Amino acid sequence: MEKMFCFQCEQTAGGKGCSGSAGVCGKQEATAQLQDRLTGALILLGGAALRNGPTADTERLVVEGLFSTLTNVNFDDSLIEGMIDNVRQERVKLSAESAQCEDIDLSRIWQAPEDIRSLKSLVLFGIRGIAAYAYHALVLDYQDDEISAFLYKALDALGREDCCMEELLPLVMETGKINLKCMELLDKANTESFGNPEPVTVSLTVEKGPFIVISGHDLMDIKLLLEQSAGKGVAVYTHSEMLPAHAYPELKKYPHLKGHFGTAWQNQQKEFEAVPAPVLFTTNCIMPVKESYHDRVFTSSAAAYPGAIHIGGDKDFSPIIARALELGGYKTDRLMPGMNGGAEVRTGFARHTVLSVADKVIAAVKSGGIKHFFLVGGCDGAKPGRSYYTDFVKQTPRDTLVLTLGCGKYRFNDLDLGEIGGLPRILDIGQCNDAYSAVNIALALSEAFGCSVNELPLSLVLSWYEQKAVGILLTLLHLGIKNIFLGPSLPAFVSPNILNYLVEHFNLTPISTPKEDLAKILTH
Repeated sequence: MEKMFCFQCEQTAGGKGCSGSAGVCGKQEATAQLQDRLTGALILLGGAALRNGPTADTERLVVEGLFSTLTNVNFDDSLIEGMIDNVRQERVKLSAESAQCEDIDLSRIWQAPEDIRSLKSLVLFGIRGIAAYAYHALVLDYQDDEISAFLYKALDALGREDCCMEELLPLVMETGKINLKCMELLDKANTESFGNPEPVTVSLTVEKGPFIVISGHDLMDIKLLLEQSAGKGVAVYTHSEMLPAHAYPELKKYPHLKGHFGTAWQNQQKEFEAVPAPVLFTTNCIMPVKESYHDRVFTSSAAAYPGAIHIGGDKDFSPIIARALELGGYKTDRLMPGMNGGAEVRTGFARHTVLSVADKVIAAVKSGGIKHFFLVGGCDGAKPGRSYYTDFVKQTPRDTLVLTLGCGKYRFNDLDLGEIGGLPRILDIGQCNDAYSAVNIALALSEAFGCSVNELPLSLVLSWYEQKAVGILLTLLHLGIKNIFLGPSLPAFVSPNILNYLVEHFNLTPISTPKEDLAKILTH
């Protein structure tokens, strides 16, 4: 393509698509074009793997390649170019085609008839979300051949111009099915590697002395960082989606894992401005790095940014530990309050914890002590309108429970809404990577009450930003879950006809105002 075109995230320009010299996320035109070239190369590799069988390297290349095209992951053009070369070489191995064979031009997708473009976009962005989950599982040596085979099948379908509505719509639903399987795989990988999460209260105060801030989702990277920094006089603080690390027994056993720094990802440019400590980004979401703190930014895993020191496959974190000691940290303890002024947050209410007290929860529902459950979660972002989620949670009645996950919780997770049935009214299930826990809790409640999820006193109020959220939404639709409230805006890549289909079959509803939506939910 000659010009940049991208409409995969919620904040895309004008609600239609980024097409100038840079995207709203900060991705430059050249980077966007490289990511499209990488996607085109992956489409051909998927087809070659589907027809000729993969090698031991194919899955890793497909998963890493798709994940690197997710919003706010990889801004480094040289690394993307290297991935393109590796994907092309792998395709040659599988298909005996010439290395000069042209990659798929993504304009063939963007310029397709509106409904075909919409369905192919749902598949493409959905498998990018799947790849993110598969990547984290793969890091922990967990993989599944069915998931890999579907990625090849989906990529191949994206490149075929004969793919019609009758073939694409089931493929969209299958994307949700495979995403559920992938989330289950990641849940198994995380819990078998680090133990079952346990409820924990996490301080938002940074103690004096040298420290490191670690962001992203990669639990293996924080484990290795904690191991290598032990006894060095350096504290470690989580940021954004790394908060749930405090709940895992194999991670919280390190005494120098002290607390949490800052709020959601979109506030990092302000929060990192004058921090006397290095910041490690392990995955998304990294924003364009300001010059004022560029020399303190490190990346690892799938994350990359031009000029930032990247910790490679050897996972040697000594450079960031040395930088922390050099910078020295704060001279006195400093509170970094939540978005509502709170001094602490809670996390660790994953499925094992919630289901362990299921009998009490069920009894409270039957007695009328708990009238309703709300799942208010997903991605946060900078676009106006996201204060909706803070106001919604504040207005939920005192006889209701709020389950949450993802970085959207930073809008309200430091609020004290009291307790109900011995549980805090806000239950943080974990990362967006922990959506499997939320699904399991809902399914367990439906089984306990002998009804479908749609008949439970449970409402889903979701915020989306990037492609993992697309994958989760498709999983919920695959499970037949209806009456989902979605915001702050609807995806630009969903055509009116496809939107009408989702509204008609699943009652997918755009958010309005907290007062109106609560009244609609509680009346229903």
